[in-house]
Amino acid sequence: MNEEMDDMNQVDSNDPTAQEQGVEVNPDTEPAETHQEAVDQVLETRDEEMDRLREAANSADSRVLKAQAEAENFRKRLRRDYEDQVKYAPVPLVTDMLEVRDNLLRGLEAAKNSADAGGLQEGVEMVVKQLDDFLTKHAVLQIPTEGEQFDPNFHEAISQMPSDLESGMVAHVAQVGFKMHDRVVRPSQVVVSTGPAE
Repeated sequence: MNEEMDDMNQVDSNDPTAQEQGVEVNPDTEPAETHQEAVDQVLETRDEEMDRLREAANSADSRVLKAQAEAENFRKRLRRDYEDQVKYAPVPLVTDMLEVRDNLLRGLEAAKNSADAGGLQEGVEMVVKQLDDFLTKHAVLQIPTEGEQFDPNFHEAISQMPSDLESGMVAHVAQVGFKMHDRVVRPSQVVVSTGPAE
């Protein structure tokens, strides 16, 4: 009976209700092992949290590195595709040009086996027409020149001479010029009129 009374009098020292009620608190009653377990539990929880945060940081670093590698690979692939496009852009022109070359070779072969110069001339004219069609197909057009006002954007003056045309007009075309879309590929080489001779 006395032991039961002793147990009832031993109250947890951390119990505020017991302290308010004036119950005598004995701090020596809490075992040291229980206190140590609570401390260990808090430390374990902090260690686990640190591990979790460290793992999250490592995972984020890994994702950033992966994204950077993918972006670099994408840039390299774009650069390679662009270089290939530039490198092989003339392929359609070359394909059409090869047809013109084939026809020139056929014309030469026919000229060897024939004494008819008229046939050769006709064949060459056909090839020239084919070549002009090919150029037009690829937006390569002749620059209008004969009888035009001299324009340094499209014409290259190689000399001047008196003519019936006004001064500053194109009197003679030495070499035909071409433009592709709006860009001059080769300016026309022209002789510019200095006006009627006196």
